[in-house]
Amino acid sequence: MREDVEAIASYLQIHAGLHFTFSLVEFPIYRLPTGEHLIAPRVVARTTSILRNVVAVPEGVIVQDPDDAVADEDAEVDPDRAALAATQQAFWKEFLDSHLHLDDRTQSIPKAARQGYLAFMLPAPQGSSWLTVYRDLHKGEVGVFLSASRNSPGEMAMNEIVANWDEIKPALNGTARLTEDRYNRKRIIDSKSVGNLRDAAVRKEAFDWLAERVNTFVNVLRSRIRDVVADEGGRAY
Repeated sequence: MREDVEAIASYLQIHAGLHFTFSLVEFPIYRLPTGEHLIAPRVVARTTSILRNVVAVPEGVIVQDPDDAVADEDAEVDPDRAALAATQQAFWKEFLDSHLHLDDRTQSIPKAARQGYLAFMLPAPQGSSWLTVYRDLHKGEVGVFLSASRNSPGEMAMNEIVANWDEIKPALNGTARLTEDRYNRKRIIDSKSVGNLRDAAVRKEAFDWLAERVNTFVNVLRSRIRDVVADEGGRAY
């Protein structure tokens, strides 16, 4: 018996003015080999409903418990790591605020992250498809590639798009190409070596290139992922 049902029973029992007694009894019914039915009334122990949440996040993103976050704040902060995180956040804030302009107004734009990448979520169930926009400070490189959770609708859509690469490549133009990720899956990526990203002129070049690439990737891939997911959903029903 669910605890919320038992709570109703307890409430009625303490109100004697209602002039009746309320009880909860289960009646399991069993079918016997002879075709007859056996009914075994019983009062069982109360059960508790447990809410189970499933959170899907882009590859490389960590979901942190609030208690752990408090503990982290109390821990000693690594100055070098904190400085790097602040630098990365400033880099992405400059890109998002001053350079990125998307034709597709339905595309959500992430906040400036303290990591070396951003995730632009695409229309696949469970947040299973996104564009990873990254910078590599050591290589002086920026880039964007299509990502998806493993064994998910997003991966199915990505595989369908990759299968039509001859059609997709001209639409993406630039130097977009196919590579393999760490799971040996084909993925669509474009990248550019620009040099020292601490230099303002180099950074502007990187931002201009990245803004055009992100806009094009969104224009070409977002609608295709939505259509593939919708088609597969219709077939499932």
